[in-house]
Amino acid sequence: MADREPDIVARLAPGIASIPAAKWDALVGTADPFVSHAFLQALEESGSVGERTGWSPLPILIEEAGRTVAAAPVYLKSHSQGEYVFDHGWADAWQRAGGDYYPKLQIAVPFTPVPGRRLLGDRPEALLAAAEAVVEQNQLSSAHATFIADREQALFEARGWLIREGLQYHWLNRGYRSFDDFLGALSSRKRKAIRRERAAARDGLEFQALTGADIGAEHWDAMWRFYQDTGSRKWGRPYLTRRFFDLLGEQLGDRVLLLLALRGGTPIAGALNLIGSDTLYGRYWGAAEEVRFLHFELSYYQAIKWAIDHRLTSVQAGAQGEHKLARGYEPVITRSAHFIPDAGFRNAVARFLEEERTVIAFELEAMRAELPYRQD
Repeated sequence: MADREPDIVARLAPGIASIPAAKWDALVGTADPFVSHAFLQALEESGSVGERTGWSPLPILIEEAGRTVAAAPVYLKSHSQGEYVFDHGWADAWQRAGGDYYPKLQIAVPFTPVPGRRLLGDRPEALLAAAEAVVEQNQLSSAHATFIADREQALFEARGWLIREGLQYHWLNRGYRSFDDFLGALSSRKRKAIRRERAAARDGLEFQALTGADIGAEHWDAMWRFYQDTGSRKWGRPYLTRRFFDLLGEQLGDRVLLLLALRGGTPIAGALNLIGSDTLYGRYWGAAEEVRFLHFELSYYQAIKWAIDHRLTSVQAGAQGEHKLARGYEPVITRSAHFIPDAGFRNAVARFLEEERTVIAFELEAMRAELPYRQD
């Protein structure tokens, strides 16, 4: 009698909290803190995601012979906020045609424009098939996987998902021994400009770089104030709750880098980073006092220096921001994937994406020409 293939079962979980951490993290590894059980659970437990916020957790698990072999962080979305890949125009077009764009399925890390794996484990095709089945069986408009890893692109394309490109700015460590070594790679004009910016930003201030147990409640209180100020100006309402920051410190403190600027011992600005295996991820910045160039000092220069000192290969400072080019951050392509069952709607989006890619390719070439590095 021939051996039977083991049964493969796709299962929707009611949230990350319902999945044992060891089971989830066995599929994740240690490189990317954002898809860790601790980070995703902190979002849920703090109320930063949930039905009330329009991010209803619906992680997909693939089980084979009773063992979890694959998983994906999935959410049912009732809006397009907090994604950093903007599809509001698609939603408007679909709804003008008489359809309901929301809810939609989102494979993502909420509020986190950081490229990384979205299909965890050994059965990525089964995860995609399960996501497609959820869309089709529930007559949803679409499914979206944002900021996918480069190596995942072919998996999505093989199943007919549309690929969308975007631009970010990442600093790359080309073997620098120190911050001055990095400055030496820049043109003389840019090098002098950065030194002037740093001198102006640092005048009269002290700076701290805190990780792990060195980050106390008073530091989180300060960072929360800074985050609220920036969030209210950028988004109208900050996405994360105060409880999230406490949970982040409790569960991932050793992977947190908090950079603070102080005047007379009192924090006046801060930048929150997460530490990956080879990358420093800049996430949130804010200030209680306006100081010229302080944003660049805390969010960019101090991050570069810390990465060099700790032998990390890159710094990712979040979405958007062409001003990062002059500070040594290089333009890179990011990708998202989109499953649209309706043939007419899919074809219209595909045409849009083709035109958009042409524009992005032009922008990428133009930005590379603006990099501040010496031509020799």
